[in-house]
Amino acid sequence: MGHHMFVDEKLSGKAYKREAYQRYLKKFLRCVKGVDDNIGRLVKHLKDAGELENTIIIYTADQGFMLGEHDYIDKRWTYEESLRMPFIIRHPRSLPAGKVVDDIINNVDFTPTLLDLAGVPGDAMPGQFQGRSFLPNLKGNTPADWKTASYYRYWMHMAHHDNPAHFGIRTKTHKLIFFYGRRLNPDWYWKPENAAPTRPHWELYDLRQDPHEMNNLYGQPAAANVTERLKKRLFALREEIGDTDENYPEVHEAIRMAE
Repeated sequence: MGHHMFVDEKLSGKAYKREAYQRYLKKFLRCVKGVDDNIGRLVKHLKDAGELENTIIIYTADQGFMLGEHDYIDKRWTYEESLRMPFIIRHPRSLPAGKVVDDIINNVDFTPTLLDLAGVPGDAMPGQFQGRSFLPNLKGNTPADWKTASYYRYWMHMAHHDNPAHFGIRTKTHKLIFFYGRRLNPDWYWKPENAAPTRPHWELYDLRQDPHEMNNLYGQPAAANVTERLKKRLFALREEIGDTDENYPEVHEAIRMAE
């Protein structure tokens, strides 16, 4: 990270790490403040123009961001700090103020929701959408068949900030992650020397008892039942969305190695 922050390479290890982190965090927080300041400018303009109550305002991001949690940086992890994404919406005409929705939402649900808010009927939504509108959820009417698990996949093994390739499932109570650690397509890499395989392994977390994901339960006898149940759901989700790695036998070999 230090070279991205233009830290003097002559500094000692500890001083180098501290300086790199301080520069990194300050840049990140300045970016956040810049976004907040300009949202304020936009809201003021809409209010002055008499259009504030006629405008849907959404604050979101592509993912959360690690700021040293688990001793990591970046956003390409399945851990809570990066998996969870901000989504704040303001539209007084249709949505109650101050309501917090605790349902599992994915970014593939964003576009159907925006189209729904714009009045596009459900039968006019493109057929290739994998997500669905969560406008009913925002109004407090979560559909009975709403998803109870979310699937995540990171493909580009060791291409950004030493993130190994992995996939996983998150429910409201648990998370199961498989780090298969294999480069699957040479075209995804500009530094092949950084794409060596890593040891495949599983991680399991009880988000109720361990919200910061510090205690990996995988392999513990007491967690055997929940592990088996989550594995079945994980592989069922992979089948459902068509992410089965049928063209990548090395992923299936990594799964066998980690058992």
